[in-house]
Amino acid sequence: MPTPILIDCDPGHDDAIALLLALASPEVELLGVTTTHGNQTLEKTTANAIRVLEFVGREDVPVAAGADRPLVRDLFVAEYVHGESGLEGPELPPPTARAVNVHAVDFLAERALAAGTPVTLVPTGPLTNVALLLARHPQAAQRLGRIVLMGGSIAEGNVTPAAEFNIWADPEAAARVFSSGLDITMIGLDVTHKAILTDVQAESLRSSGRTGAMVAELLAFFSRFHRRTYGFEGSPIHDAVAVAHVLRPGLVETVDRHVAVDCESTLCRGRTVVDLWRRTGNEANAHVGVDIDSSAFLELLVERIRSFDA
Repeated sequence: MPTPILIDCDPGHDDAIALLLALASPEVELLGVTTTHGNQTLEKTTANAIRVLEFVGREDVPVAAGADRPLVRDLFVAEYVHGESGLEGPELPPPTARAVNVHAVDFLAERALAAGTPVTLVPTGPLTNVALLLARHPQAAQRLGRIVLMGGSIAEGNVTPAAEFNIWADPEAAARVFSSGLDITMIGLDVTHKAILTDVQAESLRSSGRTGAMVAELLAFFSRFHRRTYGFEGSPIHDAVAVAHVLRPGLVETVDRHVAVDCESTLCRGRTVVDLWRRTGNEANAHVGVDIDSSAFLELLVERIRSFDA
């Protein structure tokens, strides 16, 4: 029986590819998509989620718009990575549908409570919606089977030297999520930067069909930042790793550790402080990704993207 999942995202190139991976995978049933600020403004991330779903004929999957800003911080968007639209590269038509007339937080609660089996929530953007769910609908949050999030890092940052973007964008929200007592898996940069979809692999998708060509265009734009910043010959598909971990348990190696989020420091704002060597005595509150079978991940991702055009 497929695992019911909800994806809370801010598309975003890698969010879009994560959505496609979920849609192409019989191991999961995507109950809905919620959107937040992050890679672009809420208006643009919501439109992008709908555009991706419509591109592959999945208008049946509802989209609910959520938080348009962090809990207490000023809004910051990653236009320098994802471009003005948030999905620069392919010529995607504007959305024809609209988000449902329910706030994302209420939508998440409704879906979690209505599901016959515990739902896995996969947040791939800032954690504002998830923190609001904990505050406004604690009973629904407790019904979640687990949270598998893309965000954080043990030892590096991508928006500052200390912090990964999703956590840095709303550290107060992230702190609430990690201290919630829920079953949390953190898929961070330590893992996603080990799984690079190369430019050669991306180009191989171009000839596989309409969806593969669209993904190749996404990656052609997305890889510019990673080539310039890291010297990568391709792109990490951060958010798709979180979805893949739900599909294939064991694909990502995790260790149980305590994670705290720095909300006080200017220098280290948003750093996920992982007690890797158990120095604090704090009980573990997360399964933290430390390694990945990158070949298996990339094989899975390419196979599922190709399946849209098979």
